[in-house]
Amino acid sequence: MILITGCSGFIGYHLCNFLLKKNKKIIGIDNLNSYYDRKLKIQRLINLKYYQNFKFFNKDVTKFVDIYKLTRKYKFKIIIHLAAQPGVRYSLNKPNQTLYNNLNSFNNVIEIARSKKVKKFIYASSSSVYGEVKKFPFTEDDYSIRPISVYGASKLSNEIVADVYSKNFNLNCFGLRFFTVYGPYGRPDMAYYNFALKNLRNKKIDLYNNAKMLRDFTYIDDVIAAIIKIIDKKNLPKGHQVLNVGKGKPDKLIDLVNALQGNLKNKFNIRYKNFIPKGDIKKTYSNNHKIKKLLKWSPEISLGDGVEKFVNWFKKYY
Repeated sequence: MILITGCSGFIGYHLCNFLLKKNKKIIGIDNLNSYYDRKLKIQRLINLKYYQNFKFFNKDVTKFVDIYKLTRKYKFKIIIHLAAQPGVRYSLNKPNQTLYNNLNSFNNVIEIARSKKVKKFIYASSSSVYGEVKKFPFTEDDYSIRPISVYGASKLSNEIVADVYSKNFNLNCFGLRFFTVYGPYGRPDMAYYNFALKNLRNKKIDLYNNAKMLRDFTYIDDVIAAIIKIIDKKNLPKGHQVLNVGKGKPDKLIDLVNALQGNLKNKFNIRYKNFIPKGDIKKTYSNNHKIKKLLKWSPEISLGDGVEKFVNWFKKYY
C-alpha cells in the first residue's frame, strides 16, 4: 500500500492514475484547497474514484493529529509527499502561508514516514532551490545554491530536514527537484496553461525579459516514469538522494508560445516586458546525469510533442 499526499494535484493525480491502473492500493490525501480552480481538482478526484483500489481522505496534512490518526490504521511500504503550497509569485504575496504549509506539512509527513518505518519516502522538491546560481547546468552537488524566493527556500528547507532524518533514523529519502512540469490536467497558474487560457479568451499575454527566458520544460509522463522507477527499483542506495527531474535541455519561452499558438490555431496578442519579476529565474537547466545513471531513466517527450498533447486535452476540457 502506498500513501500519496496531494493526490488531487497535478503530479499526484497522474501518479495515482498510473499506479491504480497497475492495481496498486493507494491511500490519497488532499485538502482540495482553492489556490486554483477547485473544479479541476474535483474532476481529477472523480477520475481516481473510479478505481476500487483507491481510498481518498479530505485532510489537511499541516494538522499532525488528524493525519496521524488516519495513517495509524494502515501499513505503508512507501510514502510519497506531493502536497504543498506551490507558486513562486504566490510566495511573494503570502510568504507566511507558503512557509506554514510547506514546512509543517513536510515535517508532519516525514515524521509519519519515520514512525511507520517505510522503505522509501519520496517527496517533491523544486528547481526553485537553485535560485540564480551561475553554473549551468544545475547539479545536485552544487552547495553554493541560494534560493531567491520564499517558495524555493521552503523546498530547500525540506531537503535539509530529509537529510537529517535519513542520517538519524535510517530513513531512505528521495528528494525530486522537478523542472517546470507541464501537461494535461496541469496547473492553471503555470505559464503554458495560463497562456492557453488567455489565447482562448483573446487576452494579451506578458513575456518577461523580452521573451528571453529559458525553462527546462519536462512533460508529466516523463516525470511519472521517474517516480515509478524509484518505487519499483530494488537495491537503490541507502540514505538521502536528491535528484534533478528535468529534460536536460532548456527551451526558449518564445518556442513554448509558438508551439501553443500553432496547436491552438489562434495567434497570441503579446506584450513584451523588459524586466524579470521578483523571485523568477531567467534560466533553468537541469543536469540529469545522476538520475539517468541511478534509475536508467531518460526523458522522451520533446516540447513540441508535449505541447500538442496538452492542447489536445485542453480543447476537450474547455
